[in-house]
This record gives sequence, C-alpha cells and structure tokens, in this order.
Amino acid sequence: MGHILFKVNNLQEAVKNFSDKGFNVEYGSKRNPKNALIYFSEGAYIELLESAPISCFQKVLLVLIRRHQLVQRFASWESSPEGYFELCFEKQNIEFDREIKILKKHGISFFITSSQRVDPFNRRLKWKLLFPLENKLPFLMTPFNEDPRPKNFIHPNGVSKISQVIYGAESTMISVIKMLCSDPVLFFSKDKGVLQVKFETNEGEKTLESFP
Repeated sequence: MGHILFKVNNLQEAVKNFSDKGFNVEYGSKRNPKNALIYFSEGAYIELLESAPISCFQKVLLVLIRRHQLVQRFASWESSPEGYFELCFEKQNIEFDREIKILKKHGISFFITSSQRVDPFNRRLKWKLLFPLENKLPFLMTPFNEDPRPKNFIHPNGVSKISQVIYGAESTMISVIKMLCSDPVLFFSKDKGVLQVKFETNEGEKTLESFP
C-alpha cells in the first residue's frame, strides 16, 4: 500500500516510546533527522513525523506557482494532534501514468516532485511524490531506488506486518481512492477523519494500545 504517517510532538521521545512498545525504529536521515520509520518485511510501514518536510521558502514558492492546496495540506500536518493522520500510496509505476489518468478523469489537479535522503546506513534513497491538489485524497510516491525494508524480520513485540488500515473518507472520494489503491488491507469507514491501524502478530491482530 505504501505507508501511514503518524504525527509526533517530539521525535526523539516518540522513537523511545515506540521502541519501548517493542518496535524496531530507525531515524530517516543520518544527520538532523526529521522523521523516523518503522519498516516491515512486507506491506505498508509507518512514518513518525514531527513537522512537515518543507521550508518557509518552499511554501512561498508553492504559493507563487498557485499550489495553495499543497501548502494547506502541509499546514494541516503541522496542526495535527499526535497519532495517525495521513496515508501515502506507493505505486510501482515511476511516472504515475495510470494515476495521472485517474486524477485527470475526475478533474483533479496534482503536483509532482522528487525527494531524497541519506539514511543511517548511508543509503541515498530517492523517490518521486505526487500530491493531488484535493486534500481529501491520500498522496502517492514511487518505491525507493533501494529497498530499505528488512528481510524476513519480526519486531521484538511479535509484529510481522500491518494487517489492516481503516480510513475514514468522504463518500465522494472513496471511489477515486479505490482506483488509486486496491490493496486488500485498506478498509473504509463512514466516519471522516478515522485512521486506524492493526498489526499481525504471533498472537493475532493488535493495535498500538495493545502493547505495553
């Protein structure tokens, strides 16, 4: 599917809290990290994010090129309370050809950009991002140029993967979202703003609240 973003108020504290819950957590960058990742050997992963990865200069530039919706999306990231708050779909097509056709068919504009970072293992990870200029839709990314996921790994708390993501979306958007992502782990809720994650463990499904 991609990954689920989890807002944190203090990245170092969040890394410790998730580690205490039995997750293996790694910082996103070797220097001055802005995020941290909880990877699984297969399927979606979790990104812990303290602040939106955008500078004041970049915000001004986006406004100048009439990408106000994207600035608003990042502002909502900044003001989000701690917890799950956003979805990103990972697409194998590095040019987003299929996804662009879907968005254009529904009259939805978008913005494409590239990003990269050097992770703690000195891997220079590169990827592309597509942000629909309709903030009720998740955004999209291509796979990393190098897969950072561990092989055949189970977290110390017994979690092997994310088994279910429950996402609250407006009914007018659900059909578009289903076209953008057909992953069987994604389920929809009629309650807007809902975003819940369940994990597969050797003891059955669990949520974050299930771990000490």
